[in-house]
Parts: sequence; C-alpha cells; structure tokens
Amino acid sequence: MYKETLSKDLTKIGEVSAAARPTALRVGMVGLAVLFLVIVWVFTNLVSGDGANSSMIVAAGVIGGYMALNIGANDVANNMAPAVGSRALTLAGALVIAAIFEAAGAILAGGDVVSTISKNIISADAMPDSRTFIWAMMSALLAAAIWVNLATYLNAPVSTTHSVVGGVAGAGIAAAGFGVVNWPTMGSIAASWVISPLMGGVIAAIFLAFVKSQIIYQPDKIAAARRWVPLLVALMAGIFSAYLIMKGLQKIWKPDVWIVAVIAFGIFGGSFAILKPMIRRQSEGMENRNRSLRKLFTIPLICSAALLSFAHGANDVANAVGPLAAIVNAATSGAVSSKVELPFWILLVGAAGISAGLVLFGPKLIRTVGEQITKMNPMRAYCVALSAAITVLIASALGLPVSSTHIAVGAVFGVGFYREYRTSRQTHINHGRHKKNTSAKPIDVAERVRRRKLVRRHHVMTIASAWVITVPAAALMAAAVFHAFNLFLS
Repeated sequence: MYKETLSKDLTKIGEVSAAARPTALRVGMVGLAVLFLVIVWVFTNLVSGDGANSSMIVAAGVIGGYMALNIGANDVANNMAPAVGSRALTLAGALVIAAIFEAAGAILAGGDVVSTISKNIISADAMPDSRTFIWAMMSALLAAAIWVNLATYLNAPVSTTHSVVGGVAGAGIAAAGFGVVNWPTMGSIAASWVISPLMGGVIAAIFLAFVKSQIIYQPDKIAAARRWVPLLVALMAGIFSAYLIMKGLQKIWKPDVWIVAVIAFGIFGGSFAILKPMIRRQSEGMENRNRSLRKLFTIPLICSAALLSFAHGANDVANAVGPLAAIVNAATSGAVSSKVELPFWILLVGAAGISAGLVLFGPKLIRTVGEQITKMNPMRAYCVALSAAITVLIASALGLPVSSTHIAVGAVFGVGFYREYRTSRQTHINHGRHKKNTSAKPIDVAERVRRRKLVRRHHVMTIASAWVITVPAAALMAAAVFHAFNLFLS
C-alpha cells in the first residue's frame, strides 16, 4: 500500500546519504593515509634497531612517509592529467599505470647515493653539530610536506622540489643564520618560476599550431594524418628516449651527450619506419573528421604518461628520501655529509608513499590539471606531454633549474591560450554550432568569439600565486618548526 509521507521520508534519507558519501569517502582516504604512516612507523622501528638516536630515525621515517604521500597526491598529477583529460586514459587506468611506474622508477633508478641538501641550497659544513643538522632536516621535510598538503587541498599543483628547497633554506637560516644560504642558487630558482611555465607553454603552443595547420585544418584530414602523425609520434619516441636516459636513469647511468643523441635518433628512425605503415592501416576507413584523428594519438599518450611517471619516480623520490637519508646518516654516524648512501628501506618508504598518495589523493589534482584549466583532447595532450619532455631537456642542456610541475602546467595553459588566440581570429563559435538566438536583441557573433575564454582564469591566479609563495612559505614554516623543536625537545 503506497504511503506518500513514507515515500518522501525515504527520498530525504537517500538525499542525505548521497550528500554524506563524499565526506565519508574523504574520511576513509585520510584513515588509509594514517594507516600507511602507522605501517611506516612500525617498519622504521624494526629497521632502526635500539641505537641511541633510534627515536629520531623513527620520527624522520614517518615524516618522510608523509612527504612521499604528498608528492604522490600533488606532483604526479602533472604526468597523468593530460592523458586523463583527453580521455586517452580512464582515471582508474591512469592511477594504476602511474603507481606502477612511479614505484618502479623510484626503486630501480632512484640511485644508491643521494644529496643531503637539495640543490646545494646550504652547506652541510655550516651546521654547528650533527644534532642541529638533524633537527634542521627534519624541520625542512615536515614544513615542505605540510605546504604541499595545503596546496593539494587548495587544488594548486606546486613544485615539491621548490617546497623542499624552501624548507631547507628556512631551517638552515633558523639554525645557522642567513650566511648559510647559497643566495645565487636561490636567485636562479626564483627565475625558474617564470622560465619553466613560459618555455613549456610556448613549445606546447607551437606544436599545437603545427598540428592544427598541417592536419586538423586540411581538407583531407586522413591523408594529412598519414603524412604527419608517424613523424610526430616517432619524434615523441626519440625525445622521450633521451628524456628517460637523462632524467629517469641519470642516477644509475650517465652517458655522454653524443651517445644520448645517437640513441634518440636511432629510436626516432626505427619508430618512423614501424609507424608509417601502421598508421596507414589504422586510418583506413576512418571518417574525414577530427574525432577520427584522436584515435591515432591514444597509445602514444599512454606510453608518454608511463615514461613521465617512471622518470618522475626516479628523480622526485629524492625530495622525500634525501633529507630522510641525511637524518639517518647523521643519527647513526654522528657526522654531517653532503652526500650519503641510500638504504633500500628508505627508498622503499619513498616509493610506497608516492604510490599510496597518488591512489588516495591524486584524482583531485588530475581532474584540476586535466579537465578544469582548459578542455583537452588527444592532440592537445600530445603537445603538452612532448613540450614537457623537450623543455626539461633544453633546460638541462643550458643548466637552468626548472620545475617539471611548472613546465607541465605551463604547457596546459599554453595550449589553452593558443586556442583562445585562434578562436578570437575566427568568425564562428564551435564550428557554427552555437545556440540559436531567441531574443530580440541581435547577437554580434564576432564579439562573442572575441570574448570567449577557453582557460579558466581563477585557476591561473590560484596556481600562479601558489608557485610564487612556495619557497618563502615553506621557508617560514620550516623556521617555525625548527624553533618549536628546539623549544620543546631541547
């Protein structure tokens, strides 16, 4: 027997349950993160032994695990976001691929020696004693982790390397004064706030302009794709092979530049020879439309996302384990060194933390970068991924300290702003499929096109602001944490 009141009550209960589900999910993810840190605490207790400074090692291990979680939550999104935003990868598929390749990069190519002071910001010899050095590194690591956590909460992709740099500088100043900081290096890092996104955005826009003019805007798109797509994908294969050698394997293999160039050209030539007939077969029977072209870029995008994740895991795991390794070395030997050996258990904590942080909290930033800044498709995502690799290689060759996060996000902005520029020069909206005018007031189509914004401006301001204040914010927080440690634990 139907009762209207009961039906309304059940509907309200269902609505309340649906509204509470996201909160319950967030609480569950936080609970899993805490569980991971508890596991790290138990694991570190087992490997640290019963030495005099074992409690310091355990505390540092938990803080290092916390930093690794935040690296996975924030930094890894830049590698996967374009592929997810373009629908080349599902979010679940991206999380699985990134978790596997991040961990593989950290464990297989993370190296067995790590620098204790990121980017040589301060001199280890300037520290008064090993205990002060330990507290400084612990303060830097905790402050950097808190800052990255806050940035992730605010949907702002920031550089975890710059966060650690700021933390180390702030803790060093608090421990030994302003003279301990290498200010010219800090100046070059500040310059990279402009250099990184600008280079990434310009290169991505150039490639998108080429793809549009030579393929998308051609009368016979399929014939143009058969001519250019094999070359573009082969170029990506060659560039990414060089990127993988120079960035992903640099800690275990450092060949000469000419060897890297020979390998890259060899892979480019071999890839082109394989891809040309493959693309021809794949394009047979395709309709002469943009949607058909997108299928040709899907697999290259998946491969590029995997390689970027491997290189990121190999490099940026040092942001979590570098200060941790320094603390462990100083606590066990009583000495302060600029470079220390990296125990496998520390590398394991970093790799596991990055993967866990990605799976638990990464989707938020992946959606922001891949979907909310500007609309992505496989061609645009290809330009972003290739731009990121090329910019890092150019910067490495010139000795410029650039951030992979700033480059990738800058490339996304570059693609979006180029689309705005092209749209402003056209006299139609969405290829003529704009809504029919039902009002009495006539619509100036050209004016509508000119004012159309394809990049969400509030994301520009939020992300740019976070980039600018990352180093000073992490430095101030690290100094505050260092003084708190001295006050309560001295």
